[in-house]
Amino acid sequence: MSGHMGRLVFVPVLLALSCFSVAAQHGGKAEPLRITFKPGASSATVSGTVRGSEEAEYVLAVKQGQRIVIKLTSVPARSSVFQILGPDNDTLGLEYDANFDYSGKAPRTGDYSLTVARPTTSKGTSKYKLIITVH
Repeated sequence: MSGHMGRLVFVPVLLALSCFSVAAQHGGKAEPLRITFKPGASSATVSGTVRGSEEAEYVLAVKQGQRIVIKLTSVPARSSVFQILGPDNDTLGLEYDANFDYSGKAPRTGDYSLTVARPTTSKGTSKYKLIITVH
């Protein structure tokens, strides 16, 4: 074990119709958490905590033309932001430091990356809830 003090722990909250593949997180750079939907489901909720400069990373498969809707809430209010990147690391026109919601059509089929972080690297903690809908 690497002994890193700042461990990142994901605590996914499952909706009745969603399913997540959860990998253990043990310090250092962890693999993103893949968000998947059961057949017929279109929404999922994940929640967690980011401290200091930590980031929580997720990946989501989306088909070209599907609408992606993302809503982020956090405690304290607006203490977390997110970034979504397309399959080719396309920013989809979003700046990283002020995203609390997003709605847009997927320009390409592939894996879209979501990263949740605090908008500052100073000490502090943010508890967040991320609601992702794809239809």
